[in-house]
Amino acid sequence: MSSEVYFSNFRSRSQGENKNSKIKQLFDRAGFGEFINKNDLTAIKLHFGEKGNDAFLKPVLINSVVEKTLEYRAKPFLTDTNTLYYGSRHNAVDHLQTAMKNGFAYAVTGVPVIIADGIRGDNWIPVNVGLNHFSKVKIAGDIEKSDSMLVLSHFKGHGMSGFGGAIKNLAMGCASAPGKIEQHQCAKPIITEECTGCETCIGSCPVSVMSLVEGKAVYDRGECIACNNCLSNCPESAIELDLDSLPEFMERMVEYAFGAVINKEGKVGYINFLMDITPDCDCESFSDASIVPDIGILASNDPVALDKASYDLVNQEAGLENSLLEHHHHPGGDKFRGVWEGVDGRVLLEYAEEIGMGFQKYELITL
Repeated sequence: MSSEVYFSNFRSRSQGENKNSKIKQLFDRAGFGEFINKNDLTAIKLHFGEKGNDAFLKPVLINSVVEKTLEYRAKPFLTDTNTLYYGSRHNAVDHLQTAMKNGFAYAVTGVPVIIADGIRGDNWIPVNVGLNHFSKVKIAGDIEKSDSMLVLSHFKGHGMSGFGGAIKNLAMGCASAPGKIEQHQCAKPIITEECTGCETCIGSCPVSVMSLVEGKAVYDRGECIACNNCLSNCPESAIELDLDSLPEFMERMVEYAFGAVINKEGKVGYINFLMDITPDCDCESFSDASIVPDIGILASNDPVALDKASYDLVNQEAGLENSLLEHHHHPGGDKFRGVWEGVDGRVLLEYAEEIGMGFQKYELITL
């Protein structure tokens, strides 16, 4: 079995070939209008960008999807969920302010922004999945209650999953705070011998489970929520990811992604944007240089095929010098392993196919 993935590159010599026109053409060719009904409460799932980040999808591009959705007399809203880490989107108030400052104001998009898991991340609904790691998952209430969904993903690298695309957008992006904790529970940080006892990590821990013992930082593993604030704040880089735990972490993510769409069969469409392909998630408060040139936009009804096609197109490019890419610069080289050497994001694709989310085999149809 294979799935259709529609692709449009970024070449443009006329108004009819600009990015907004291309997005609308992809929307039509992928058949998204076939499942969006009149009065549907349609969740447009995206990432509003952390404060200080500038690689997130821009509102001017999102507007094209909004306009197409409104053509079918649906009721679209832009949405995301609060973060587990304590940044500029940890609660709905800060999240909405960050979204507005990044351009997602009603005056710009013409539709409301709704933080789907509530003011403190406790608006969630248990969804039965019956899979290997979870029997139920905790999906954000307003995403679960929506009638249809369009998942718009900035395709880029990620330190814990190799890459982030449609599957990760569903997994972390549609989970409540307790659901994010469940996904992270197997991936606790490791404090190495390089720890100098500076106590920076202790001050950065949002749940106060870190302390100093004999001049070294330690933490209560049972109480740790695996937000990785300590890792990102350590000035000595003495706290590391447990790479051996990442395959299970990715499987947990896939099971949450499955739960985000299981009750919307035939009512979800996906668009990946292969531009500003940075090494890191848009959750970072910065944006590093791209590892490959901008490529184009892809759309599909199959998130597995879409992410696999995106992965392949990135790897077909020659890597950019003066970026975080250390290995595999040649066309065909695995760019994400060239950045995150110990992380194999293909686990996401293989497990998602195994549990029936879609197919890795695809037919790429160029517009």
